[in-house]
Amino acid sequence: MADATQDVLVKRIGYEAERINSYELIARAGGGLAPFTAGSHIDLHLPNGMIRSYSLVNDQRERQRYVIAVNRDGESRGGSNFVHDCIKAGDILRVSRPRNNFALHEEAEHSILIAGGIGITPLLSMIRRLEALGRRWELFYAARSRAAAAFLDEFTALRPDVHLNMHVDFDDERSGRVFDIPAIVRNAPARAHLYCCGPVPMLEAFEAATADRPAGHVHVEYFQAREAPAAEGGFDVRLARSNRTIAVEVGKTILDALLDAGMAVNYACAEGVCGTCETRVLEGIPDHRDQFLSEDEQAANKSIMICCSGAKSRTLVLDL
Repeated sequence: MADATQDVLVKRIGYEAERINSYELIARAGGGLAPFTAGSHIDLHLPNGMIRSYSLVNDQRERQRYVIAVNRDGESRGGSNFVHDCIKAGDILRVSRPRNNFALHEEAEHSILIAGGIGITPLLSMIRRLEALGRRWELFYAARSRAAAAFLDEFTALRPDVHLNMHVDFDDERSGRVFDIPAIVRNAPARAHLYCCGPVPMLEAFEAATADRPAGHVHVEYFQAREAPAAEGGFDVRLARSNRTIAVEVGKTILDALLDAGMAVNYACAEGVCGTCETRVLEGIPDHRDQFLSEDEQAANKSIMICCSGAKSRTLVLDL
């Protein structure tokens, strides 16, 4: 398990909702998988060369399997369509060890979880953990329709009265109402931890509504970029450990330039969301475009997501 990746077998594929399938993955060689905590994700190394990140939805106490869910996204750059069309039960895939950029604060007196569509995936794992700990939680879950809402049956299986913790909202059943995130935040207990995962407009509304809350009590998980990657080019990247200088040309990201130069660098989502490509900055001023670093971390300019961020200075010196 010291390796950063492991081969897994696709044991089972399940239908969870319109356009959403679940994939149960077990160790190819048998035995256990690397442990994870609620909110974690893994990177799938797909046979077509793509690397995509997916949240784990199962109970963190399970060591024999990972379960992910994949939404066939009409605006996908190919990852979700490839998984739906090409991955079959019995296939062997390579996956990363789990990483957690959206950790559950288990000590919280109360947890408020807000999900939009496929954003339910990390929150389901959190709810399983909160149930195991006997902690208080509430879920606000919005989707296009009941048929498009994944894992509703999983919640009803948790306990008979779980509906008391859940507030579901479907676009086609609203009768003029709106999914009121500011009201959800206003009504949340002062000491509650609040979590949100879903489409960008939902996350932006959540961040605006929670601006006055303690930063340590507000947690957001982005599945897609908020803005386009920096591809203006016109600067150099100096690699301190490799003793190389690489020009980033117009129309290319730093990642593009490094890959074109034959550099082996870590990356996955290519949108500045997952954190895989985070690289230490030694000199220069980054032009941050990611959704991974906090505002304070971006202001400190100590690291950069090379897949999407650029440079405000003529040269960036990176620890590569």
